[in-house]
Parts: sequence; C-alpha cells; structure tokens
Amino acid sequence: MSLYKFEIGDVVSWNSEAGHVKGRITAIHDAPFLVNGYRHHASPDEPQYEIVSLKTGHVAFHKGSALSLAM
Repeated sequence: MSLYKFEIGDVVSWNSEAGHVKGRITAIHDAPFLVNGYRHHASPDEPQYEIVSLKTGHVAFHKGSALSLAM
C-alpha cells in the first residue's frame, strides 16, 4: 500500500513491459469497477489510479504502490 495519496493532475511514473512510463492521473477509483469486461479491485484504503501516458495517450490503471511521483 502506498503511503502517498496521489491526486488528479499529478504526473507519476511506473514500470511497464515497455520500460519506465510517465503519465498524468485523470481519475481515482475507490470502489471496484469494470474496464473492457475486466474487474479492477479498488477501495478507499487502496484506490486505483487512472493514468494517461504522456507519450502514447494510452490509459492505464494502477494501485498507488506501483507509482512514483515524477519530477
């Protein structure tokens, strides 16, 4: 669990199969939700962050523990 609570608009980075990626948080989900038939698990204590890649525009969903605040 991440100790830092990210906010909408924060630029964050994470590791993906393609390497290190940076993106901007566009939404915070604090309840389970569906995307393309896949159920993402989220709660107020462990939210999932919706992030748009700054390079490709791809939308990703990650828990705070996978993210770092980008400088």
